[in-house]
Amino acid sequence: MTLSASSPLRRFILASGVTNLADGVAVVVWAWLATLLTRDPLLVTLMPITLRLPWFLFALPAGVITDRTDRRRLILCMDVVRACAFALAALAIWLALPLPPAPDSGTASPTLFAALLACALLVGTAEVFRDSAAQTMLPAIVPHDQLERANGRLWSVEMVGNALLGPAVGAFLIASVVWLPFALNAVCFLLAVGLMRSLRGRFAPRRAEARDWKQDLGEGLVFLRGSALLRLLAVITGVWNLLHQMVVIALVLHVQENLGLGASGYGLILAAGAVGGVLGGIFAERIVRRLGNGPSAQWMTLASALAFAALPLAPTGWALAAVLAAFEFCGLVWNTVSVSYRQRHVPDEILGRVNATYRLFAWGMMPLGLLLSGLVIRLAEAGMPRALALQMPFVAAAAGVIVLTVWAWRRLDAGFAGADKTGARSA
Repeated sequence: MTLSASSPLRRFILASGVTNLADGVAVVVWAWLATLLTRDPLLVTLMPITLRLPWFLFALPAGVITDRTDRRRLILCMDVVRACAFALAALAIWLALPLPPAPDSGTASPTLFAALLACALLVGTAEVFRDSAAQTMLPAIVPHDQLERANGRLWSVEMVGNALLGPAVGAFLIASVVWLPFALNAVCFLLAVGLMRSLRGRFAPRRAEARDWKQDLGEGLVFLRGSALLRLLAVITGVWNLLHQMVVIALVLHVQENLGLGASGYGLILAAGAVGGVLGGIFAERIVRRLGNGPSAQWMTLASALAFAALPLAPTGWALAAVLAAFEFCGLVWNTVSVSYRQRHVPDEILGRVNATYRLFAWGMMPLGLLLSGLVIRLAEAGMPRALALQMPFVAAAAGVIVLTVWAWRRLDAGFAGADKTGARSA
C-alpha cells in the first residue's frame, strides 16, 4: 500500500497526526497545570477524570450518531469545538496570571480551576464523538485486507504527535508561558479541520435514516454480546486501561517529587515512551503476520504486565523512559490486533455503535483508574512516607495486570483460534 500525496489515507493520517500533536501537548499541560494550582492528589486527578468521564457518559450516543451521519462532517464539527475550548482555556489562564503558589489542600485559584474543568469536559466530550467517527471511517478509506498496515501507520503517526513531539512541546511551552500550549492546541485543531475538509469520498453509513434510539443502541449491544471474542477484548482493554490510568496520574507527582524532574523532564520521559509506540506501529503488521492474532495478543499482554511491574523499580528518569518505551510498544501491537479485528468483522452499518459499546467498556473504566490512583496515594500516606506512597499506584497496577494476564491467556488463544476457523469456513 503506497501513499501518494493526494491519497485520502494520507490526508486522513495527517489530520489525525495534527490532532494527536495537540492531544500530546494536552497530556502534559492539563495535569501539570493542575499541579500548579493544587498539591492535593485527589484534586490533581480531577482534571484528567473530567477529560475521560465523557467516554463513560457519551460513548453510546456517539456510536448512534456516528451510524446516522456523515463521519467526516462529524469529525469537522468536533475539531471546531475542541479548538474553541482550548482557546477559551488559554484566555482564562492569561486573565488569571500571575498564578499564586499551589496549596497542599484546596486550589490556588478556584475560579480558574472551575473554568479549566469546564473546558476539559468540553474537550473530552468532543473527543468521544471525533474518535468514534474516525475509527469507524477508516474501513471506508482502505481495503479490509490492508487494515493492519493502515492502522499501524496511523498509530505510528499518532504516537509521534501524541506521545513523542506533543509532550515535549507541551512541557517546553508550559515551562515558558503557561497559557501558550493551550493556544497552540486551538491552532492545531483548526489545521486539522482544513485537512479533513479536503478529503473527498462517501463516508456516510449505507443506512443513515433516523430510527428509534433504543433500537439503534440495542443492535450494537446485541452484536457485541453475541461475539465472545469481542467481549473478551473489551474486558481486557477496559481493565488494562483502568490500571494504565492509575499509573498515568501517579507518574506526574512521582516524576516531580521522587525523581526531582521538571516539566521538560516529564515531557521527555513521555516522548521516550512514544518511541516504543512508534516502533510498535511500524512492526505490528510483521509481528501479527508471523505470530498470528492470538499469540500476538497473548505475548503483548504478558510483556505489558512485565513493564507495569518494572515501573516502580525504575530508579532514574532514563530507566523510566526505557520501561515506558517497552510498555508503549506492546500497547500498539495489541491495539493493531484488537481494532483491526473489530473493523474487519463488524458490518459497516453498525460499526459505529459496536465501536461505541466496546469503547464504553474499554475507555469508560479510565475515570475509575484515575480516581483509584488518587485514593491509593491518599490512603498510603497515612501509613508511609509520601515518596513511597506515590509509588503505590504503580505496585497496585502491576499486580492487577499480572492477574489479568493469567486470566486472559487461554481465553485469547481459544477466542482467536475459533474466529480464524469461522473466517476460513466463511471464506
